[in-house]
This record gives sequence, C-alpha cells and structure tokens, in this order.
Amino acid sequence: MKLSEIPVTQVAGVGEKRAEDLHRLGIETVEDLLTYFPFRYDDNRLTDLKRAGHGERITVRGEVFGETSIRWYGRKKSRLSGKLMVDGLPITVIWFNQPFLRDKLLPGKTIIVAGKWDRRRLQLTAERTLLDPRRQGFEADRLAPVYSVSGSIKVQWLRKAIHQAFVQFGRHIEEPLPEALVRRYRLMDRAKAMYLLHFPRGWEEGRQARRRMVYEELFLYELKIMALRRRIRRESRGIARKLDRKRIEAFIDALPFPLTRAQRRVVDEILTDMAKEEQMYRLLQGDVGSGKTVVAAIALYANHLSGYQGALMVPTEILAEQHAETLGKLLEPRGVRVVTLTGRLSARQRREVLRDIGNGSAHVVVGTHALIQEGVEYHRLGLVITDEQHRFGVKQRARLREKGESPDVLFMTATPIPRTLAITAFGEMDVSVIDEMPKGRQPVETHWVKPDVWPRVIRFIGERCRSGEQAYVICPLIEESEKMDLQNAQALYEELTKALAPLRVGLLHGKMAPDHKDEVMRRFAAGDVQVLVSTTVVEVGVNVPRATVMVIYDADRFGLAQLHQLRGRVGRGGGEAFCILVADPKSETGVERMRILTETVDGFEIARRDLELRGPGEFFGVKQSGMPEFRIADLSRDERILEVARADAWELVSRSDFWERKEWAPLHAFLKKEGLDNPSLD
Repeated sequence: MKLSEIPVTQVAGVGEKRAEDLHRLGIETVEDLLTYFPFRYDDNRLTDLKRAGHGERITVRGEVFGETSIRWYGRKKSRLSGKLMVDGLPITVIWFNQPFLRDKLLPGKTIIVAGKWDRRRLQLTAERTLLDPRRQGFEADRLAPVYSVSGSIKVQWLRKAIHQAFVQFGRHIEEPLPEALVRRYRLMDRAKAMYLLHFPRGWEEGRQARRRMVYEELFLYELKIMALRRRIRRESRGIARKLDRKRIEAFIDALPFPLTRAQRRVVDEILTDMAKEEQMYRLLQGDVGSGKTVVAAIALYANHLSGYQGALMVPTEILAEQHAETLGKLLEPRGVRVVTLTGRLSARQRREVLRDIGNGSAHVVVGTHALIQEGVEYHRLGLVITDEQHRFGVKQRARLREKGESPDVLFMTATPIPRTLAITAFGEMDVSVIDEMPKGRQPVETHWVKPDVWPRVIRFIGERCRSGEQAYVICPLIEESEKMDLQNAQALYEELTKALAPLRVGLLHGKMAPDHKDEVMRRFAAGDVQVLVSTTVVEVGVNVPRATVMVIYDADRFGLAQLHQLRGRVGRGGGEAFCILVADPKSETGVERMRILTETVDGFEIARRDLELRGPGEFFGVKQSGMPEFRIADLSRDERILEVARADAWELVSRSDFWERKEWAPLHAFLKKEGLDNPSLD
C-alpha cells in the first residue's frame, strides 16, 4: 500500500469539501498529509512559576478570581485585566484587544494561559488562552503543532486529521533510507520521526525527529542530483582538446592588468575541464567587478586555438554589444574575429552574420538567447558561455548542453550565491568562485538616510553630475502596484528634471517599448544623459564608467541581493563611488538590511545574510525554476546536514554495484520516478 497513491479522502473525517481546501494547501494524498509538517509549536506544558525567569514565555493553569476590568484606546484597541490564582500565587493577566473574553472569565473558572512573564510585577501578558483545558485532548500539557492553513481548514482540525491519518495508515510508512545510513547517524526510523515531528513530547524529541527528516529530504534530493551528475559525466563525450598552453600564457601576460589569484585559480579549473574528454559543465560565480569577463575571454581564446567556435549568451542586446566590444579589444589583435547576433541587425546584416557563423569565419559570437534558437547553424561550436542565466532550471540547462556537438558549457553569474544554494540549485554542475577583487578597485561608500533629507540627496547628485559624473536613481517595482510605482517614478523624474536643470535626466520603466528602453540606456551609457531614473532593475552588467552615484529610493522594498547588485553598477571606472539608500523601514528586517549594506561590500557575506532573512525561495528576487522547495529543510540553518547528505549520495551513486544491490531498491524506485533509471539499461 503506497501512501502517495491513497487520496486524502480515505482519512476518516475528511470529506469532499475539506479535501478541496486541503488540495489548495498542496495536500492530495495521505503521504502529503503526513508530511505536511508544522512550522512551529505552541508549548502547552505547564510552567513552575517558582522557576520561571523574568521575560520568559510560560504556560500556567489557574483559577479566575475577582473582577475583570477593561480599558479602551480608541474604537478598537483594548486592555483587559484579570486575576488568576496559580499554585497558591495570585498573578495579574493582561489580554490586549480581546474584549470578548470578559464575559467568559468568570470567578472559579479554571483556564490555561500562555504568554510573557513579568516576574517583578507578577504579571503575565497573554498570547494564548485555553478556556476549557478538559476539551483539548492530546493537545493539553504538551507541544502542540502549528501549521500554515487557509480557507475552512483550521489548525485544531488539521491536528486531528493528521493524528487520525497516523492511526489509520502509520503502519504502512516505508523506510527509504539504507539501513547503514540510519545506523551511521543514529537516526529514528521514518514512521516514528514523522509522528514525533507532528506531536513531540519535548523539545529534544522534536529536534531528533526533525534531524532525521531533514537528512532524508536533503539526501533524496542530492541522490537525484548526484545521479544526474553521474549520468552527465558517463554520457557526455566532449571535446578532447590539446590546449596550446604557451600561447594562452602569452595572452594572459599581455593583458593590461595581472590576474588575481582567484582568477588564476578558476582559469586553471576551466582549462583543465576543457582538456578532458568529458563535456565541461561549470558555474562561475563572482561578485560584480571581480573579473569574470576576462576569464571568459581566456577560455574563448583557448577554445579558438584548439580550432573551435565560441558563443557568449547574455540577457540583453545592449549587454551583448558591450561584451562584444570588450572581447573585441582583447581578442581581435590575436586574430580572433568577434561578431554580434542581436535583434538590432538589419535583414542583410543578419544574413551576413549567419553566413559567417556557418562557414566558421566568425570565431566568437556574442548575443542574446537567439544564439541557441533554430536557424543558427555553427561551423564548429566548442564552447558556450552564458552570463547571468541563473534563473535557468536543471532541465533548461540540460537543453543548452545538448546544443552543437557536445560543446563545453560555462555559466557565469554576478549574483553571489551561498554555498548551500549553489549545491542545491546547481548541484549537477562543478562550481568555480572568484572570491577576490582586483587591486585598485575602491569599495562603494554606502550611506542610509531617511526620506526627510531627500533635498540634500538631490543637491549631492547635482554636485557630482556637474563635475562630469553620472547617477542612477532607482525606484522599486512591485508587480501588484506597478501603476503606483510608475506614477512615483514619473513624479520623481519631473522633480529631478526641474531641480537639476540644465543636467539631462532620463526615465526608464517597464511600460516602455524595448527599442525605447534600449535608446534611453544607450544615451546614458554614452553620457548624453547625466541622471537616469528607473523603475526597473538597471540592466545587469551594463558598464557605465562615469556612473559614480547610485540612489535607491524606498530601498527597504528590495532584497539584500538586489541592493548589492544595484550598488555594483557604480564605481566601475576605478574612482570613488557612492550608494545612498533612502528608506524609512517599519520592520526589524528592513532596518537590518540597511545596516548590513552599510557595513559590508562582500557580496558572499551579503548573500548569506540575505538567505537567512528571506529564505531560498525569494533569494533571487523571483521564484526561479532551478530552486527546489523543501518541506522541512532550511538551507540557512541545515548547511552541515546538506554537506553530509551530498557526500553520502555521491558515494552511493558512484558505486559500480549501486543498481544491483537489492537493499537499495527503495532508492532505485525513487530515482526511476524522477526519470533517472539505471544508465546501463539505456
């Protein structure tokens, strides 16, 4: 009996209407219900007041005595005060904004109250109140699970439904983990861990249950990724190049600046990959300005020397043109012809470029995703590099890898990614990191100011731009309020146009036609516009050397990673640069973001803190297809378990007898379900 195949309606008490609401929570089967884990627990265990410390959250059972009193603040806010006798000690209990309780707190009534304890005043500020403890069943005097719910589904009903599911089907829960791993880490068996994760008798029991289920979830995910990685390495027959190391070193020595140690390390990793028979499949990540483009140029030159074409794919046309210009300056003196393939080409120009790509006279092609569309025929494609394509999921990356005759593939991103995210979202790839900035690049000076000093910010923008520099002014763009944001940007544009005259101010927003947006960005890049007001995140990677000021309005509406990316748009000319965060955050998280940005310019540290604050699902500012959603694992706190699970998964799938051993049959079934059968049977 497979629980993943039993509809949730088979659980006693779950009718068709309830099932519909459960479906909206993603619960369709008994397996879904049993693995719909709580996000926290209410501690209903009674506290000994004699041992309760000041400021602790406690739970007490007591008898109401005396009269209650209520005070109102405005129309809806109230403060209800009552007396409770707890183990012979009279205490005061305060309930905020719960006036309906007044008629229910009758003298002599026994209740349970949980809240924050003020030992000095013998006062408890109530957070939860159980008016009839006798009716709480298995929830009383224990840790009670709290779930995310919606519609007609209430937490108390869901607790009972899950408990009933264990009663009916608990004996059918199967163990997917190999016995050796369960013994090695002294893990609970799956059925016990699942039950105690919902209904622990104490915090330590719950912690051990969670440890077991987190390991299982991460191990099975990594098993899938490692099986895919193994298949890629077994099946990929790449280009066994004979690299001309002498000419490559001469090219590196002739660069106008020395490579950093980090650049040298990743260049060696990439060249080693390119010399292997297996297809290269590598992610290169590095902070804004760390020198990824130069690394790409070296790889493209090595590829050319071995007799192959190279392609660099970027998100936008203007970025394609800038990269083509940069690569042309580095490569064309060495006899490497660089061409661009974008939508701005005329029909005649496009035919000529396609012809040159097809006959091999174009050695390096730079363009948007059109590079891998039908109709583009390469003469001998040996290396594909994609820039800022971190939103590609595993399947999209696999399709790119299949272009041409097994070309080597290098993904580049300027979004620093914490290690835990890199080995989950990009686990089937090798990862190289440039974690060192070139000498001479000054960090961007970052300041956080409140909106009331906005006139001073405008004066600062004017002073810098009148001296020949340029500035960005960024407004947030939230889809739900796009119209409002556009109006705000328009008003800001008009205000700055008037205040900064005769400086030229440009406006960029998502409602513009693509050609119009490109034209505004080109004018700014050329220096015809001194100040650019934009509702959209400014084109990733576009290089405007004279831009030295980045002003971000309502900065608390951005994530840390986005703010750091925006900050990286200035200071690319080598001089001093400034980032001004204009914000008045109302939450602790918003204040923390501003503080972090002003304290560090280390993109990887910022990325780690962003993961802690926002979680993996929103790390890139969007829900990207490459990021798995875990039921219980938390990548910001479970890094060590992830590392162990990854190593265990790789050890297993690397074994020659992995697909033959019967004790691993549950793992074989899991991989088969994921479309990863025994590769030897293909």
